[in-house]
Amino acid sequence: MKKLLILILFTLTACSSQDGGQSADTASGEVARWEAQAENITIIRDNWGVPHIYGKTDADTVFGVMYAQAEDDFNRVEVNYMNAMGLLAQSEGESAIFRDLRMRLFIQQDDMKRLYSEAPDWLKELMNAYADGLNYYLHKNPQTQPKVIKRFEPWMALSFSEGSIGGDIETISINNLENFYGGTQKMAELPRNLDLEPRGSNGMAIAPEKTLNGKALLYINPHTTHYFREEAHMVSEEGLNAYGALTWGQFFIYQGFSEHNGWMHTSTRSDVIDEYTETIIEKDDKLFYKYGDEEREVTVTTETIEYITDNGMASRDFTVYHTHHGPVIRGEGDKWISVQLMNIPLTALNQSYTRSKTKSYDEFYEMMRLKSNSSNNTVYADKDGNIAYFHGNYHPIRNTEYDFNNPVDGSNPDTDWMGLHPVEEAINLLNPGSGWLYNSNNWPFSAAGPDHSPKKEDYPSYMSVNFENPRGEHALKVYPEINDFTVESLIEVGYGGLLPSFQRFVPVLKAAYDASPDEGLKEAVDMLVAWDKMSSMTSVETSLAHHFGNELFKYLPPRGSVDPYDTYEYAEKQISGDDYLSALKTAIAKMEVDFGSWKVAWGDMNRFQRNDGNIRQTFDDNKPSYPVQLGSGRWGALASVGTRQHDGTKNWYVTSGNSFIASVEFGDKVRAKALMAGGLNGDPTSDHFFDQGEMYGKGTFRDVHFYREDVEANMERSYHPGE
Repeated sequence: MKKLLILILFTLTACSSQDGGQSADTASGEVARWEAQAENITIIRDNWGVPHIYGKTDADTVFGVMYAQAEDDFNRVEVNYMNAMGLLAQSEGESAIFRDLRMRLFIQQDDMKRLYSEAPDWLKELMNAYADGLNYYLHKNPQTQPKVIKRFEPWMALSFSEGSIGGDIETISINNLENFYGGTQKMAELPRNLDLEPRGSNGMAIAPEKTLNGKALLYINPHTTHYFREEAHMVSEEGLNAYGALTWGQFFIYQGFSEHNGWMHTSTRSDVIDEYTETIIEKDDKLFYKYGDEEREVTVTTETIEYITDNGMASRDFTVYHTHHGPVIRGEGDKWISVQLMNIPLTALNQSYTRSKTKSYDEFYEMMRLKSNSSNNTVYADKDGNIAYFHGNYHPIRNTEYDFNNPVDGSNPDTDWMGLHPVEEAINLLNPGSGWLYNSNNWPFSAAGPDHSPKKEDYPSYMSVNFENPRGEHALKVYPEINDFTVESLIEVGYGGLLPSFQRFVPVLKAAYDASPDEGLKEAVDMLVAWDKMSSMTSVETSLAHHFGNELFKYLPPRGSVDPYDTYEYAEKQISGDDYLSALKTAIAKMEVDFGSWKVAWGDMNRFQRNDGNIRQTFDDNKPSYPVQLGSGRWGALASVGTRQHDGTKNWYVTSGNSFIASVEFGDKVRAKALMAGGLNGDPTSDHFFDQGEMYGKGTFRDVHFYREDVEANMERSYHPGE
């Protein structure tokens, strides 16, 4: 296996011209080529800083969108590729070694280069443009000093081919890897388990019969860490015209819309990652594993991880092991555990880009036949009035006699994957009779209400292995009752403050209090009972309930310590009344310590702040911040935030949840409103660093400028890359 000599050399060698050590003639010719292509590209920044990229070809538009991303936050672009290619330790040091090793078990430079050589010409052109756009930015902006990647190569796009916030590889425990490959004896993490706390995205599609204007609507509401994605508009004379959110460093609109259709992804809970117990035999100084009647040789390779130290670069070699299932990721007793997951980056990149050029449901469905989106569900709507739902897009066929929620016997050939289910066999919906559908990372069996949703018994159990969640329950109470949705009212419903979990928990608390009255809790209990269970800026009850719920959940069994269970049903029915009262007492005591009283309005403690452009944000109670009305998705808020206290703070600061949000209407023309968490630009001196901060807290949306005349009417700046 080749070591990363090229990138190490770039790390150690100053490349002021950013030409990676090319000859002067070669570098000069390359710059001339970049400059010529830049002339075919216009970037128009609108009044919110959103880059609208116009190119003659798709490749021109890719070049431009990469250049624009680098302008807005090159650091996040580079860090995403450092993570994807296992290069973080070259910047962060020894602490990142096993994070890099995890990626290298699957992502190898030689493999990516080979796949690039096998790519169709049209996709090669896009990958070339991706690298050219970033390299031209570095050439024109020598003040930007990369941490590790001094030069981008086209094949690198294949290492980061699908835009989820946490890809399948990142489900693998770093701690377990270190225990196995590092020779340490650290406490092992609990095994992988089901989603016990739904916190992810929302996607809603409304059919024409339930809208005021008789046009289909789509609500795009991904929940990610803040500033995880850029907002952009990509237009070419070859038919590309897509607007939405793209993950820093990628050249396709991940969640967004065109004039023809729109797509929203939520995290799926289809079982697409399986672990195998491998029986290892050592013989003749070689390692073998049992497989049926065979003894197959373990593939043994050496992986070298480079890392930075105070004295320069150092490296560490790891002997790593693979079976035909995949890499070995931990030990369990006398067995080794290997993992199998989707690893088809060329197909995934093809699908990710092709999605943005589809023009109808039939074309979208054909694109889904590529079956390379393993971590996402998709909510869809289009100008023809279709609405649709796809639960996952990568479903290995397995023998249902075995429990794939736990490691299965790798020596038994019957546990092997048997290809992939065709799209027709997956859990899908098209134009349900309810006239609406949604997903909130919950199970799909309530996606269009009780009478129009898929039936659990019709599908293999591994296609959906999670439970309903409070956001799903929330949606079921809201969407059937409305028959005149508009772009604006879809936002209003999505921002509804109901926290349905407390409709379940507060009656249990009241019963516990009635059984064992405590005068010190009476006012708090009475307040929660009388509360309408809606979050708002001025609500003291929201603050109290939030603290109480967090303390209550500490009484849940540790993840993975028992069989999968419905968190909310367990909290409602299995946690004792005494523990309910104890949780409330603890919550009140903590609030009194932090705020001097437990009667604190939600907007006074739940704040939005952005002090710097770092990926790991810092917070300060003494610096300006904005109030946020949103509650946590843990309690069933549809539009929601992840919020907590940070080092040195008493206020709670939101760091995740709602990110890029859009409400879109399809028809003769597309119309949309959108909101981005904070702002688009990572530079604190930029006007667009935090220009949407106050709007975010209030849920104030802005008009999307989609058509060229609207973009130019709201133009802040127009330029070619490099100007």
